[in-house]
Amino acid sequence: MDQRLNFESARDLATQIKQRKVSVREVMEAHLSQINDVNPKVNAIVSLNEDIALASASAADDLLAAGAEVGPLHGLPIVIKDTHNAKGFLTTYGSPIFRDNTATSDDLLVERLRAAGAIVIGKSNVPEFAAGAHTFNEVFGVTRNPYNLEKTAGGSSGGAAVAVTCGMVPFADGSDMGGSLRYPACFNNVVGLRTSPGRIPYPKASLYSPLGVQGPITRDVKDAAFMLSVMAGPSNRSPLSIEESASLFLTDFDLDLTGVRVAWSADLGGLIPVDPQIKRNLEEQVKIFNDLGCVVEEACPNLNDAEEVFQVLRAYEFELTYSNLFDRFRELMKPSFIWNMEKGRKLNATTIGRAENLRYQLFNTMRSFFENYDVLLLPVSQVAAFDADLEYPPSINGVTMQTYLDWMRSCYYISAAGNPALSVPSGFTTDGLPLGIQLVGPHRGDYEVLRIGAAFEVATGYGKKRPNLANIKNLNQA
Repeated sequence: MDQRLNFESARDLATQIKQRKVSVREVMEAHLSQINDVNPKVNAIVSLNEDIALASASAADDLLAAGAEVGPLHGLPIVIKDTHNAKGFLTTYGSPIFRDNTATSDDLLVERLRAAGAIVIGKSNVPEFAAGAHTFNEVFGVTRNPYNLEKTAGGSSGGAAVAVTCGMVPFADGSDMGGSLRYPACFNNVVGLRTSPGRIPYPKASLYSPLGVQGPITRDVKDAAFMLSVMAGPSNRSPLSIEESASLFLTDFDLDLTGVRVAWSADLGGLIPVDPQIKRNLEEQVKIFNDLGCVVEEACPNLNDAEEVFQVLRAYEFELTYSNLFDRFRELMKPSFIWNMEKGRKLNATTIGRAENLRYQLFNTMRSFFENYDVLLLPVSQVAAFDADLEYPPSINGVTMQTYLDWMRSCYYISAAGNPALSVPSGFTTDGLPLGIQLVGPHRGDYEVLRIGAAFEVATGYGKKRPNLANIKNLNQA
């Protein structure tokens, strides 16, 4: 089995398949072999169906042999986040309530991926209802960090990020409300893009809410753009849909950052506690942007009201989305989810109205800030990956975390503002755990954060270091 196929870029794999230098069957077998070797220890992929994977691979090869026109992702295996429907596969949301729920249709995003030729082979593990940035649930268990199996993989797209960094799939989809793309990307040394609301149309109960978005998880920035060229694009299924062609993301990046105006802050202007090693890491990356010719300044927009905006509107959206389930199945839900639902039920019109007004002001604060800067550099996480047997870190730099959300402010303040944010690898802790920075862009500045991220990635090479999978495979054989 040619294991080199497992770590080819998605772009290169797609090209090799179309040029018939490698068969889809060979690609699929290499990835299934990696899954069988690695997944038992990391628990990233759930509901795997090898029969569907191999039959689909053979069908994809037959299309090529017949000279058929095929899509840009033709023959590439993918796992779908277990909060998104893929026809014929379980969609459990990580909840015992949906343990046996088989999807009868595809979500819009999955439709687009399949139409582009990607082959769905299974699902990626999530926390229950994607609530929280640590992936564990009562249906499938804990997803573990391949750089240290005792640590969290992040969440809620934890299974997706682990599958990608381990070469079990070339890319995966994720979603992000409070950091669910960015945390797992950071903790697993891969790339995750929180897209602008509407960039990938996301039909959902909270029809006009910009908090939750979907995006790509890949091993490099160019693959994120490649995947986004399929995932993005207008649709009448979402009123937030951006009427801009996804072909934008196939445009080559100009990697010259001379004159790019960069703001940075380790603690969001003093609003959040940050572990000292996280602060040091960010400061090291600031030097790199200086070396790349950027105009760099320590600065941060006023995010004082982001806490209230996110906490209120998240709770409101949870209650709106899960109210009927909560009434019927409360006893089957995890305590932190129950806490969030109860918080939502205590809201009144005045509280929600105030939060919406503050969100309006926050939007304008960010708009004004980005008149002077092109990108804002922040840490993704305020702390490195913590022990997997904890739901969340108990404290950060001496400050106690009261709830499962408190440690996520570095990400969810940006969610509250509605800006795109790219998580890109930024090195490692002294004990080998991946770290990441997030590049926050202006309103709908998805392409620009990808461009800047690609230049940073080329300059540093941090994202090339994969976990020691030989050790994990040996554990399986022991």
